Amino acid sequence: MLRSLLAPRASLHRILSALLLSSSLFTAFTGLAPAQAQTGNYCQFTDREISRKEALRRAAVGGDAQAQAQYQAVLQEHSQWLQQCRQRTWPRTQAIWLRLYPCDLKPGVLDEVFDRIVNKGYNEVYLEVFYDSQVLLPVSENRTPWVSVVRDRGQENADLLAMAIEESRDRNLKIYAWMFAMNYGYAYAVRPDRERSLARNGQGQTSLDVVPDGSQAFIDPYSPQGQADYATLLQAVLRRNPDGVLFDYIRYPRGSGAGSVASNVRDLWIYGDASRTALLNRAQNNQGRELIQRFMAQGSISGGDVQAAKALHPGETGPQWQGLSSSNLNAELWKLSVAHAAQGVIDFLHTAATQVQRQRIPAGAVFFPDGNRPVGQQGYDSRLQPWDRFSSQIEWHPMSYAICGNRTDCIVDEVQRVLSFASPQTRVIPALAGQWGRVERSHPPLEQQMWALQRQFPQLDAISHFAYSWQEPVDDRARQTCRR
Repeated sequence: MLRSLLAPRASLHRILSALLLSSSLFTAFTGLAPAQAQTGNYCQFTDREISRKEALRRAAVGGDAQAQAQYQAVLQEHSQWLQQCRQRTWPRTQAIWLRLYPCDLKPGVLDEVFDRIVNKGYNEVYLEVFYDSQVLLPVSENRTPWVSVVRDRGQENADLLAMAIEESRDRNLKIYAWMFAMNYGYAYAVRPDRERSLARNGQGQTSLDVVPDGSQAFIDPYSPQGQADYATLLQAVLRRNPDGVLFDYIRYPRGSGAGSVASNVRDLWIYGDASRTALLNRAQNNQGRELIQRFMAQGSISGGDVQAAKALHPGETGPQWQGLSSSNLNAELWKLSVAHAAQGVIDFLHTAATQVQRQRIPAGAVFFPDGNRPVGQQGYDSRLQPWDRFSSQIEWHPMSYAICGNRTDCIVDEVQRVLSFASPQTRVIPALAGQWGRVERSHPPLEQQMWALQRQFPQLDAISHFAYSWQEPVDDRARQTCRR
């Protein structure tokens, strides 16, 4: 290059062009590093770089060995650029929620999906691996009660989860396994051998009876069978070595109308066999056990019930149970019942998160910021999601999906509420819903939401966006139907 610069006929324009090819001199002239020049706001790649990479991917899928080598080189180049950009751009971690389909096994499709994710500046992916009674495990290794997402004949060994993790590593993306937790799905609920594992309310209903879409089947978190089934699934997922695990649906179902509020013990999802037994065992004597049993059956107790309990167990001085602190026994029994229901959620999450943390990777909890709100004088949101008592040792992922017209203040308020409960060591990663550059389903553009959070909470270092299917609806539909 030195000889060309000294050529007598070289114009000043040509000399400057050659000099700018040097990364150090490029920075001196423009104030921008090469990585910055190829990425725009929020670390999104330029159209030119996107087209260059896509052309090589298509040629590689077509069997061009040289293009394949060049494509791999571009992947590495782009991963380095993205890493450099995210280190200087708020937030340092930007994640996206993703669902895969059987059609993604076609050559080149996973490459394209993850390329699109990198192109938009994301450096983490939350990949859905358990949802709607399906698991992202190969049929040949699926020892769970749920069916595999990929179950076509001849594809018994297809491991879409392992493939996705490999593709993410090629691009220096971290990938979390995103799993439904207490919502086991319709197919699980209708299995005769799992019926006793379901959560039930005081009318004997399961969530299939009260959730409008009829697809959500919530487990009794105290059920040994339900716990064992989930542990088996989680163990299989962890063998694929994800970078973390997110637990969603860590709560009870929410009905519609008046059913969205729990104000009586019979509204609580504590009437499954295991939960009922665990609650009765919180009694510390026989009179306490008798009154808990009557309270669950009747919704309240009377003076006559207290006298009957004493007559049945005359050797005891009075009823006793965990947490009893006043003589208002109806209020105390309601408090005990609500605490018992909430503790089931907390214990279920703790058990699952501990299994993850043993692998020295992070576990996270996904929740609604308003899922733990009291309603009225003694009611509660029926989801009874006690996220404010979740461990500070796991990541908190509040679904900050509030809608308030074109404004973002309601989203900020949701995040503020979560941060007010979080301890200093808790990593809070808000999940936003929307689309870049435009309103999506009444949600403001992501840029507006991001700017509002950055202005209010600059200490946050990670944000996630729901979802890939919202940002790439045409691609998502094509991949569902194998039209790509």
